[in-house]
Amino acid sequence: MKQCRSLAGHGHEVALVVADGLGDACRDGIRIVDVGRPAGRRERMLHSTRRVVRAALALGADVYQLHDPELIPLGLRLALAGHRVVFDAHEDVPSQLLDKPYLMPRSARLLSRAYARFERAALRRLDGVLAATPLIRNRLADYNPLSVDVNNYPRAEEFDAAPSTTEARTSFCYVGSISAIRGVRELVEACALLRTPARLALAGSFAEAELEAEVSRQHGWGRVDALGHLDRGGVAEVMARAFAGLVTLLPTASYREALPVKMFEYMAAGIPVIASNFPLWRDIVEGSRCGLCVDPCDPAAIAAAIDHLATHPRLAHEMGANGRRAVMERYNWENEADKLIAFYADLLAARPHRNRIAGTRGLATPSIRSID
Repeated sequence: MKQCRSLAGHGHEVALVVADGLGDACRDGIRIVDVGRPAGRRERMLHSTRRVVRAALALGADVYQLHDPELIPLGLRLALAGHRVVFDAHEDVPSQLLDKPYLMPRSARLLSRAYARFERAALRRLDGVLAATPLIRNRLADYNPLSVDVNNYPRAEEFDAAPSTTEARTSFCYVGSISAIRGVRELVEACALLRTPARLALAGSFAEAELEAEVSRQHGWGRVDALGHLDRGGVAEVMARAFAGLVTLLPTASYREALPVKMFEYMAAGIPVIASNFPLWRDIVEGSRCGLCVDPCDPAAIAAAIDHLATHPRLAHEMGANGRRAVMERYNWENEADKLIAFYADLLAARPHRNRIAGTRGLATPSIRSID
C-alpha cells in the first residue's frame, strides 16, 4: 500500500483491484475493488482473472499497474485496447524457477528459459517497468527503456530507535514468514549452540505445519519464544526488546539478489543485523557498519555472531545506531517515493490524463500490497 498512498498523496486518483474476499473499501483515499476470493487454484485460473479484467476495464483508468507474472496476459490485453500498462516486477522469476524444489532440474531449466522469452516479448509491449531491486531493473531495462527500481524500504517513522543505552538485552529476533528456505532449521540449531543465555523471539507464521512440528523437536527449540503472527505494533515491540535481528535466508538465486525489507526494518529500529553473507547484503551491512554477515548454512557461525553481540552490548548499540542512520539517510521509503512519482510523471507526460491509476494485485495471496 506504500505506493498507493504515495501516489494518492501526490494528487493521483488510485484504485486497487484485489481478489481477497474482504469486500470493497476505501482506505487512505484509495478505492479498493474486491472481485471475490477464489475457492481454489482451478477457480483462480479459470474465473478470477476474468473478473479482474472486467473490474479493471470498468475503472477507465489512465494507467494500469500489475504486480504478478500471472497477470501479464491481462496487461497485454489492456495494452492492445490502448491503455497504458506498467508491470511491477517483485522477483527475478527465471532465477526463482531454477530453485523450485518440486521441479526436476531439466524441467526447471526449460520453464525458466520459456518464461524469460515470454517476459522479454511481453514487457516490450508495455509502457514501463517498476523493479523491486536495481539488479532486476538492470535485467529488465533491456526489454523496456522506461525501467526504474523502486525499492521496498521502510518508513523510518514506523519504528522507534532502540533506547540510548548500552545495557545488555537477552533476546534476539527473527520476524517474517517462517520456512525451510528462510533458514529456520539452521536458526533453531544455532540456538542449541549458544554459549550465552540469549533467547530467540520468533515472530511469524510457519509456511508448513510439518516444518513447525519438525523444528519444535530440535534441541534448540527450548531457547525459542514462538510468538506467531504479529501486527505492525507487535513487530515493533519485539524489535525494541531485541539486541539483534536475524535475516539468515538460504542461498537461492532469488534471495541472493533480493533486498529483504525485514533487514531494513531491523536497521530502522536501531538494532544490529545478522545477515546472510551474500555479496549484495554484505555491501549494505558492512558498508553501513550495522551488523555481521555469516554463512546462513552454518549454525555454528550464526550462534557465534549472536553470542558476540550478546556479550558486546556497546558494539551492538553502535551498530544499531549506524543502521538507523543509514535508513534515515538512504534506505527509506521517502526517497523511493520520489522515484515513483518521477516515473509516473514521465509516463503520463506523453498525452493528457486525468491522474486515474489502477492497480491489480495477484490472485494468490489475500494481503494487500503496494500498487498503483
